[in-house]
Amino acid sequence: MYKKILAPLDGSELSECSLEHVKAVAKGCRAKEVVLLRVMEPDPQVVDIGVSTERWYRDAQVKVKAEIKKYTSQVADKLKKEGIAAKGVVVTGRAADEILDYAQKNQIDLIIMTTHGRSGVSRWVLGSVAEKVVHHSVVPVLIASPAAF
Repeated sequence: MYKKILAPLDGSELSECSLEHVKAVAKGCRAKEVVLLRVMEPDPQVVDIGVSTERWYRDAQVKVKAEIKKYTSQVADKLKKEGIAAKGVVVTGRAADEILDYAQKNQIDLIIMTTHGRSGVSRWVLGSVAEKVVHHSVVPVLIASPAAF
């Protein structure tokens, strides 16, 4: 039923709570591929004050992207050891938008992600990536609650 699964991760232990669900669904459905998607959000606080700042920011982004690729590769390798075809993908942009865009452009059958469980002011200020994905996705979304772990 689900042949291509998208598992967005943000590098936190909370986001990795979804991986148990990813493994169960991938094995149960004999998924052909699990994509571990990590979105690098642009830093809105960076102010362009010249060429040196731009160069520093670009160099920092390259280093951060390399670390993120290493992280997604390590998680993918763990899944591969359990017999699950997995790969890591890194994109840049707004998290919810990039998750939805990737799912649409890459024939994803199911998105599995963890909610961070924010409420009140922090949810209003920070928004909820999971909520945006659920409301705008054209494919099923399984939301794992970290409280269950």
